Amino acid sequence: MSALSSVIAELLRVWPKTPINRVMGKLADHRWNPVVGRAVVDLYTRAYGISFEECIKREGWSSFDEFFTRTLRPGVRPIDPDPKVVVSPADGRVDAIGRVEPGRRFLVKGQAYSVDELVGDSEEAARYEGGGGCVVYLSPRDYHRVHAPAGGVIRHVRSMPGEYYPVNEVGVTYVPKLFVRNRRVSIAIDTPPETGLGCITVVMVAALVVGRITVAGIDAHDVPLGLHKPGLPIARGDEIGIFHLGSTAVLFLEPSAFAFLRGEGPVLYGQSLARASRTE
Repeated sequence: MSALSSVIAELLRVWPKTPINRVMGKLADHRWNPVVGRAVVDLYTRAYGISFEECIKREGWSSFDEFFTRTLRPGVRPIDPDPKVVVSPADGRVDAIGRVEPGRRFLVKGQAYSVDELVGDSEEAARYEGGGGCVVYLSPRDYHRVHAPAGGVIRHVRSMPGEYYPVNEVGVTYVPKLFVRNRRVSIAIDTPPETGLGCITVVMVAALVVGRITVAGIDAHDVPLGLHKPGLPIARGDEIGIFHLGSTAVLFLEPSAFAFLRGEGPVLYGQSLARASRTE
């Protein structure tokens, strides 16, 4: 690690992330004065080059959280209709896509991540050895709702504690094992046997100033820590979670169940990522 890397890593380590997140979370939920709201939205929009052409609501948000988690108009994200295709769960950029290596390791920007730690359970992670993984990074300008990559049933949701390091180029580069150090919520989806896709897991990774994460089927302001079993049926493209500020979605697929359809680069939710190469 270079001298610059060491300095950046140390600053990230000592930065009081949890207290700042709590304050930012309260500010994001606070109902703002309309004049203040317009000013904040205008500043944020200019800074990140955001367009509201695809949104249901284009103005008049009551809080920063309502603005940040804004919804899209129905139909603006066509969902690949093929039941054997796995689609992107979010708008963003595919930052890593490839096979899960022996020992259940998945490489992201040269760092080897433990699938066991990412999904939160070694028995659950075992199904993905030799399978595939994909990281979709959501920038501040992106739409921040997460959708089902395939139809099926949400078998369980596992909410795990952790830090709130920034999940951007700086964080990924200078914080060792960033994704497994941050708070995360894994969502396991059982797909119909005829699709050949098996169980797909989406891991929502929190980041700096990500106040909270909410998930379909769990009625809570933030997903409580621990294991939850909503047993919720979903269709491909249905909303399954929301980032209330930030971050990154990591997708895991079972081995021999797919062939990749794209590489790294920009992606929109509903666009194809992989296709089943077998059926059962």
